Amino acid sequence: MRSRHDENHYVDRAGWLRAAVLGANDGILSTASLIVGVAAASAERDAVLLAGIAGLVAGAMSMAAGEYVSVSSQSDTERADLARETAELATDPAGEQEELVQIYIRRGLDPALAGEVARQLTAKDALEAHARDELGMNEITAARPVQAALASAASFAAGAALPLATALVAPVAGLPVSVSAAALVFLAILGVAGAKAGGADPVKAALRVTFWGALAMAATAAIGALSGTMV
Repeated sequence: MRSRHDENHYVDRAGWLRAAVLGANDGILSTASLIVGVAAASAERDAVLLAGIAGLVAGAMSMAAGEYVSVSSQSDTERADLARETAELATDPAGEQEELVQIYIRRGLDPALAGEVARQLTAKDALEAHARDELGMNEITAARPVQAALASAASFAAGAALPLATALVAPVAGLPVSVSAAALVFLAILGVAGAKAGGADPVKAALRVTFWGALAMAATAAIGALSGTMV
């Protein structure tokens, strides 16, 4: 039965929220920038859409692979630390318990209480106590490579589909402007949604993401226009 004092904290969402927001933001921005750059070079709609689709597929796979490798490295480090801690607990249990005592004293407990807390937590699950209080590892921050990879790939594809859909319906002559404007709206909405999900300031998040998005698309549009005049 759920206690009336149980709470849902924003930090509980940190792992998947970070991967999802990063993936969607990258999907919108990189695909929109690619489309704007190709469209600015005076390419036909088919070429623009082909570039956008290629960017969506390549980006989603790249995000999944990069996230999996990165988070797997974190997971490997966590396992190595836990293995080392397990060995130390087996060879020097008294010394390891004293480590916990000193940690709790530094956090503000008096020595007697710190000793009792360390004794009880060690009796319950010594490795868990050291993982949490000595190494800073817990269930919220635990590395989950597959979850991170899937969240990044799915969110990238969802984000990339938005400027791609805009390129499909917007007039060819105004593609750079239409896709840029739509992408900035999508980025602002994403910034607000991510901020609300994480308990942050939505206005600041929206301004931050739209500023960098506009800068990136302006750069690719300039390169595309320059390439178009040189061909």
